[in-house]
Amino acid sequence: MMTRETPKLPDAAMVVRPVLVVDDSRAQRRLVARTLQKWGYETIEAETGEEAMEICAREPIDIVISDWMMPGMSGVEFCRAFRKDADGRPAYFILLTAQTEREVLAEGLESGADDFLSKPFSSVELRARLRAGERVVNAQKDLAGKNEALSVALDDLSDAYAAIDRDLRGARVFQEGLVPDRHFHKGAFEVSMLFRPSGHVGGDLVGHFKINDSQIGLYSVDVSGHGVASALMTARIAGYLSDAAPERNIALIPDENGAYAMESADLVLAKLNELLCADAENDLYLTMALANLDTTTGKVQLCQAGHPSPVIQRKSGKIEFLELFSTPIGLLDQGEYASADIQLEPGDRLMMYSDGITESADQDGNLLDEDGLASILTGNRTITGLALVDALVDEVGKFSGGLEFDDDLSAVVVELR
Repeated sequence: MMTRETPKLPDAAMVVRPVLVVDDSRAQRRLVARTLQKWGYETIEAETGEEAMEICAREPIDIVISDWMMPGMSGVEFCRAFRKDADGRPAYFILLTAQTEREVLAEGLESGADDFLSKPFSSVELRARLRAGERVVNAQKDLAGKNEALSVALDDLSDAYAAIDRDLRGARVFQEGLVPDRHFHKGAFEVSMLFRPSGHVGGDLVGHFKINDSQIGLYSVDVSGHGVASALMTARIAGYLSDAAPERNIALIPDENGAYAMESADLVLAKLNELLCADAENDLYLTMALANLDTTTGKVQLCQAGHPSPVIQRKSGKIEFLELFSTPIGLLDQGEYASADIQLEPGDRLMMYSDGITESADQDGNLLDEDGLASILTGNRTITGLALVDALVDEVGKFSGGLEFDDDLSAVVVELR
């Protein structure tokens, strides 16, 4: 029959926790219980394993002292059932036994027992076992609490990452919207654009704007760094060069006929540099190639600011890299921007690109470089338009060992058909 007693004057220095004492011998059970109560423990008594299981179902038990040999459910069977119902909850289980054989004790350990106490027991030994049990249970509860707090923190972090991921996906859609026309024709010219961020958003930007009926502006931009700050800078640059509001486009100037013309490309880059350097909060810089294409004559005025050398592939297959040495935008108050005048003939193509292409590395750390780009263009000489852009990505991926790139890939390809 179950009894429950609480000492009137528990030791204030002790942590009072319920101890379940299970023994079919009333005398033995009372002896253990009264010893525990002297030390300040609350005790609950049970005569059988079955009765003890009913108690455990009603309230949490931290420490159990159970006799091994009992009618019905033995101490080992009770221990096994107790551990199963506890489902990993911290608890310490001590078996009282007169047996000393290793095989028998091993059976007790396999059932889930933590410790053994020989009968007749020593009160000093019992107290030492209880103190050890309390330390173990406290450590387990502390660990469980920390694990629960960690689990909550990880859930919160996962929710935060999910929200960030949604925002970044939305930002990617917005950034892709900055390049609305990846492929278009203007007279005999075909213009194709590559824009492939290495992450959700990137620091590269390609685009075009209408100058007048015969001229279009083309640009390739690579902002330093990666991520949101660089992506925001690309949006800022796109705003400066938009043809949605030509009066706000820093590259355009009105002519005497009420139409627009493009200012000299080097002056446009100088103006952009002035805007970025005047922003004290901005610590980003960018490289850029800017071109004015006359679609009636095939003439291109091209200017660059620290960007990779533009490449021309002639109809004959000859590859020409334009070595234009200049400074990036946003680094120096007075930058130097090199220009070149290009004449495109039928069958020629011009490509402005970011260094994510030529600085792609293979597994040994070797860069694709200009020679590798020239080889790709030569190998895909008969391919044009978006097919060429796709082939370029595939070839760079083959060189670097996959289509997950460490840097953004972008390019503007102009072809005179």
